[in-house]
Amino acid sequence: MMERDSRIPSYSAAELRSRFVAFFAARGHAEVPSASLLPAGDATLLFTNSGMVQFKELFSGAETRSYTRAVDYQRCLRVAGKHNDFEEVGRTPRHHTLFEMLGSWSFGDYFKRDAIVWAWEFLTVDLGIPADRLAATIYSDDEEAAAIWLNEIKLPPERLARWGNVAKGDDANFWRMAETGPCGPCSEIHFDRGAELSCGKDCAPDHSEQCPRWLEIWNLVFMQYEQHADGRRTELPFKSVDTGMGLERLASVSQQVLSNYDTDLFVPIHAALRKITGHGAKEFEAQRFSYQVIADHSRAVTFLLADGIRPGNEGRGYVLRRIIRRAVRHGRLLGVERPFLAEVAREVIALMSDAYPYLRDAAAVVIESLEREEAQFARTLDGGSALLATALKPLAKGTTAVGTRADQLPANAPKLDGEVAFKLHDTFGFPIDLTVELAAERGVAVDRVGFDAALAEQRQRSRGGKKAELAEHAATLAQLEEVQRKVGDTEFIGYESLEGSATVKGILAEAGATDRAESGSVRLVVERTPFYAERGGQVGDQGEIVGAQGARIGLVTDTQRPVGAMTLHDVELSAPVALGDSVTLRVDAPRRAATVRNHTATHLLHRAIRIIAGADAKQRGSLVHPEYLRFDYPLDRALTREERDAVEAEVQRAIREDIPVTVAQMTMKEAVAAGADAFFDEKYGESVRTVRMADYSHELCGGTHCRATGEVGSFVITSDRSIGSGLRRIEALSGPVADEFLRSRVKSLEAAADALGLQDAEQLVQKIGQLQAELKDAKRRAREGSGRKADPVALAAAATTVKAGYGVLVTSADVEDLEALKELSLQIRKKMGDGVIALVRPGGSPDLLVTVEGTGAASANAGEIVAAGASACGGRGGGKPNMGQGRGAEGSDAAVALNAMATLLGVKPVSLS
Repeated sequence: MMERDSRIPSYSAAELRSRFVAFFAARGHAEVPSASLLPAGDATLLFTNSGMVQFKELFSGAETRSYTRAVDYQRCLRVAGKHNDFEEVGRTPRHHTLFEMLGSWSFGDYFKRDAIVWAWEFLTVDLGIPADRLAATIYSDDEEAAAIWLNEIKLPPERLARWGNVAKGDDANFWRMAETGPCGPCSEIHFDRGAELSCGKDCAPDHSEQCPRWLEIWNLVFMQYEQHADGRRTELPFKSVDTGMGLERLASVSQQVLSNYDTDLFVPIHAALRKITGHGAKEFEAQRFSYQVIADHSRAVTFLLADGIRPGNEGRGYVLRRIIRRAVRHGRLLGVERPFLAEVAREVIALMSDAYPYLRDAAAVVIESLEREEAQFARTLDGGSALLATALKPLAKGTTAVGTRADQLPANAPKLDGEVAFKLHDTFGFPIDLTVELAAERGVAVDRVGFDAALAEQRQRSRGGKKAELAEHAATLAQLEEVQRKVGDTEFIGYESLEGSATVKGILAEAGATDRAESGSVRLVVERTPFYAERGGQVGDQGEIVGAQGARIGLVTDTQRPVGAMTLHDVELSAPVALGDSVTLRVDAPRRAATVRNHTATHLLHRAIRIIAGADAKQRGSLVHPEYLRFDYPLDRALTREERDAVEAEVQRAIREDIPVTVAQMTMKEAVAAGADAFFDEKYGESVRTVRMADYSHELCGGTHCRATGEVGSFVITSDRSIGSGLRRIEALSGPVADEFLRSRVKSLEAAADALGLQDAEQLVQKIGQLQAELKDAKRRAREGSGRKADPVALAAAATTVKAGYGVLVTSADVEDLEALKELSLQIRKKMGDGVIALVRPGGSPDLLVTVEGTGAASANAGEIVAAGASACGGRGGGKPNMGQGRGAEGSDAAVALNAMATLLGVKPVSLS
């Protein structure tokens, strides 16, 4: 219990946010809005994990803006990589997945003195926190910071601690965002929560993470260095300041509570959850761990979904799925069997949308996505839990407390086999950390080595070598950043011209930067170029580079912009090239024209989909290629045939109207006010380029476009498919390629009609239906003639007897359709009596049917059993306790579904063949 200090004013979290921004704005800092949780243009990060991510290139000098001082509050997520708090969430009073960082910044403007003085003034004067409750730490040899604290702030020497020695591997008071990038010494400000909370040792600030007395609230980072992938650390072009203060921790100080979870950022979420559980204060305290997990995770998933991330099995989508599923499991621990996360998310949106208005705009998508994902996991949660319970039963020596960590188990704790953990992950969708958490609560460790081996084997089959690719990418990026600092940005002249003269400023060969290259593959940098570098979904231009005498130097195979605004031309040399050479660059005009048509068509498609499928179907990704276009959008179902036709017709209508395409340059604020659409994974500067097609379409876009929509010519959608939970992808063609596609389709239809002896291709559908009926009848006759008809008497006799009068049967049945499968189940039931009957009909998409009668297996739930089987073969299923049905994915193996259901029921599949 922390003793209350009447000298400390109490402020709400909203007031703390606004006071912080106002304080630094009054000192010349530009107010910058929070960036997305998706770090735009940064392949080194899964999520925005600190306030400085959106400013990273300002510290390195690769980017400049109109201001040199900034203030913001940034939503951050730490669940992966170096900054990973996931395992601690809910267990401690201060760890979170999602948190808010209050930040003040100087980019080559002020340095240590102003940063320290203003931080002290904000805390002690603006917020009124007594100076005698604060202390500071500095890096061991930072005498400049020490002098400011001791001589100007007049901090007592005993309240200034020195920590850290990077040379010896101690990174205390030395900050870096990741393995590479800006870094430097720092000075932390700590709040003294009272001697009564002392751990009993030498209680200096930051001496131990376990000591509850000292709470770090503000970190002042003095950016002086650039950390390179090869281990070198060099001086940045100018000295900068990055300060970050966790809003949750500051609120706990101002509101004088020991836990962040007792601040007004979380208390309303707890209240909303208690309405669902019906718990009073006593039950809440007894199960605080689960309440805190759900409160934290509900914030994280709400922001992630609003930022455009959708649950999936890879990357960011998988992290989101892990968080959702951990929250659902803790809901079960609280006794909540029905879906509940969407209700809690509504409270998060109500609580946070004044500070983050985009949450209100995305509310419908957030709620729908959570309802769908929670329902999907609920279908397999019970099945997976049953499998895990069975596997743990012979290992568990007793039940430990909920919240027990794996690292708290004794070294000789029994281990769950890694293959079982992998099966839970692969078949039932259990993230490994959830399995580890569940096992630890029974006193059982998990064989992570075995799990990782099984997972690595699976991933190697699908996408081996990714880690090596990422390491190579990081090393290459560091090299390119050095080149960019030397040669600067590349001017793009390709909006106006497809040809231009320039001087070679940089040559990158396989061995690195060089002054001259004779042959082979190189990357060239010039001061200006007509070549469009890949970005915004549009692929890079191709073409040629010609020397001063008119002879070709090489073919440009790709154009990229990996660092800042420096353009790299990938060139296959046919003649030598050297620094300082004068060259002419020529873009492949027909290829650019095809790309232009597809880019304008992509904008038209975006508008058409939102008209037909709803305003929430906003672009989630795109690829603009000269041969085709690809467009990703959120929708939890396939477009109907009528909707797809309507989208296609709408684009074609806009093309026929020949709408003028106009381009304008404006500030980001002006563009948003004008209603221009911006996209989730793009990085925008202060000044932005907009592409408008009258009142039909208006988007932020740096790509190349037609002068009017009529130049697109033709348009046809070639596919619409799912690429993940709640996310779909359309592929389409435009111009002459679309015309050729349609001609080819007509020829194919005419050829099919000829092959079937039809005079008109329009008769094909009727003829195919007739042939399908004949084939079905032929299969039926063949099955009857071969004696393969399923025998309900034999199947009933083959059931595994669980106890007297109660059997379990899991088998496949080669019958015509689902109705026939139901009829077979009824016939088996007449012969078998009480028990579980689980049937699978093999085929392109296997049908599953489960029925349960009697009480011989009280835990048997038909809906859950069929959900486990369907999920195992990539499909969906569910139902009621006494009956469930489902279907596997197209092309899936019926045996996989059989084995999943049999494993869940503790029997072996029956085969009478």
